[in-house]
This record gives sequence, structure tokens and C-alpha cells, in this order.
Amino acid sequence: MAAGPASILPGAALVCAAAGYALAAAWLSRRRPAPRGAMAATPVSVLKPLCGAEPRLYANLASFCRQRHPCFQLVFGVRAADDPAIAVVERLRRDFPACDIALVIDPRVHGSNLKISNLINLSGAARHDALVIADSDVAVAPDYLARVTAPLAQASVGVVTCLYRGHAIGGFWSRLGAQFIDDWFVPAVRIAHAGGSRRFAFGATIALRRDALAAIGGFEALRDRLADDFWLGELTRRLGLRTVLSEVVVTTDITEDGFALLWRHELRWMRTIASLNPTGYAFSFVTFTWPMLALGMWLAPLPLVITAAVVGMMARSVLAGSTAAALRAPLRDGLLLACWALALAGKRVWWREQVLSVGEGQQSGRAPALSPAPLPPAGEGRKQAQPAPDSQAFTGIHTKRPL
Repeated sequence: MAAGPASILPGAALVCAAAGYALAAAWLSRRRPAPRGAMAATPVSVLKPLCGAEPRLYANLASFCRQRHPCFQLVFGVRAADDPAIAVVERLRRDFPACDIALVIDPRVHGSNLKISNLINLSGAARHDALVIADSDVAVAPDYLARVTAPLAQASVGVVTCLYRGHAIGGFWSRLGAQFIDDWFVPAVRIAHAGGSRRFAFGATIALRRDALAAIGGFEALRDRLADDFWLGELTRRLGLRTVLSEVVVTTDITEDGFALLWRHELRWMRTIASLNPTGYAFSFVTFTWPMLALGMWLAPLPLVITAAVVGMMARSVLAGSTAAALRAPLRDGLLLACWALALAGKRVWWREQVLSVGEGQQSGRAPALSPAPLPPAGEGRKQAQPAPDSQAFTGIHTKRPL
């Protein structure tokens, strides 16, 4: 144990901060859900950029086809005519013939962010003024669209976004990855939201009106931005529009089946967060409950400090939600601390097929630049990305060569 009075105050402060955070996170995560809000019947277009056949792609997309909503359109987009996600979309068309489904196949690249390029390409097929953008690995309840679009009836609302819970697909590492979301990321957002912050928007769901999107410059304004979901919300906030955190919570798949994949994924998250909020990120170490409590007790081995640490450990176990997750919590928090520290030492991140570098610019309000590795081909016959000429929007299946 550390000796000397100089270590007592820092150790006690660290334990109090970490335990207090764990208590707040556990309380906010376990309190009774908010009452269901209004339901909307406004026509809506759901924009779904796709890339490859993910493990539960059909099940996730099918949940959008089962919406209890009078008028909605699903617009899927891929870059390559041989993308395996196309077969999944065609199966949806067969299984849900009454569902309005459009598929856009377009290899054009508009910037460093390939997801935004996909959205630029497919957005021309959207017919309705209310737009919902949702990641391909998200599953939703049947009343999802009616609930997340309801706040858009207020002219003061810019975007509506949703929290999400992790759905582990696989073994130990995917379950640990789900805890990154459920035990750390979501509680942090809830605490920030309770404190009045609205500086967030999540790719799991972003709903907005077409006029708000046009006012920020369309998807083209995001084509070279990392954390495009955050910036979509941030740019609307700069117009004086509000961000609404819906009471809806969706589910996202966690598919990493090994340490290396999980580490790369979480390092990308950490470096992105650090680029957007350097000061907040620097002090976020207090949210890593187990290592902070252990360090605090080592610095200040006093009965009162140890008692406070035990309370923090109990709160952290409640936050985990199950005995198995609570047993993984010390490792989960230790990995968070290691990833947090390493994220400060570099700027490289991995996103699907690309290796990107988080650049400068966040202090001036510009997004961190993306410095991509060479773009992968979007089809067998295309060797490199071509700049996109102006062209009319198209709907349905579109490709440069027959399927």
C-alpha cells in the first residue's frame, strides 16, 4: 500500500468520483423507463446504407419491414453490383411484398467517408420529407418509426436519436463488446443527458426532416467527416435546432469474435471521442470503475475510503445487470482504461475496409479529416474510385452492368 499523507487526498477523491459515477450510472440505467411518447403517422423514408452480408442482416432489416406505420419506404444502398447484401434485400422483397422497398446500386465515391457516399447515392430515391437513417446492424420494435418520428412535428427539433443496447453474437469477446455499450457508453450518455448536454447523435437512429438536412448542406457536408452521426446532429444544433433523445432503445449486433477485432473497434470509438471532446475525454478515466477504485484504495487505505469503494463495486455490479456480466466487469473496465490510454498516443483508426487517420480541425469547428488508405473496388470491373459527376437521382435497382 502507498504510504504518506500526500496520497490520502488524491486516493479518497478518486474513490469518491469513481463510486459516485457508478452509483449515478446504475440509478439512471435501472430506473423505470419513461412513458411512451406520441405516435406519428407522417410518411417516412428509411435510409439504409449496406455493405456485405452481416450475420443477422436479414433479421435486422426485416424488423424494419414489420413496422406498424401507415406509410413508410425503405431505401437500401450498396456500392457494388455483386454485394451479397443485394440477395438479402431481394429476399425481403419476396417475404414482404406489401413493403415499399427501393434498392440503389451506385459505385460513385464522393469523399473519404464511404458510408456517407452511399447515403448520397441512395438519398435521391427517398420520396418522403421525414427521413430516418439507421445502421444495418440495428433491430427495432414494430412501433419504432411511429415513435422516433413524432418529435419531428415540432419545428424546433433538428434531429431525433436513440440509445441502443448491445446484442452479442458469438462468444466471450462479443459479450465483452456488448458491455462496452451497455456498461460504459450508454450510461455515460444518460448522465450527460441528465446534466443537460445534447451534443450527441447516434448512427443507430437519426431522424430528421428533409429541410433540416438541406439547411446543413445535405449529406455532402459530411463526406469527409469522421463521426458523421455526431456531426449530423452538431450541424443542425448550430442552426438553433434541438436534438431529442427518444425514449426508444434499439438493439445493435456485436459480432467481434476475437480480441484483435474488438480492440480495433473500441480504439476507433475512443479516438473518435477524443477528437470530438478532448477535455471531456481526458477526464473520463473516472468512469472506469474497477481500476479507479483499486487505485484509490491503494493510495488511501482508510476504512471510510474502502467502504466507499465497496459501495462503488456494488453499484458497478448492478450496472452490469447479471452475475456473468458483473464477473467480467473488472476485465471490461481494465480494457477500457488501456484503450483510453492508447487512444491518446495515435490517430489511426480502422473502419470496415479502410484505415483512416483522425486529423486536425476540431478546435475550429471543422470535422477531423479522414486520410484513407486506397479505396477498395466497388465491383469486379472497377479498379479505382471515380469522382461523381452531377446526375439525376434514381430509384429502384441501378447498376452500371446487369445483375
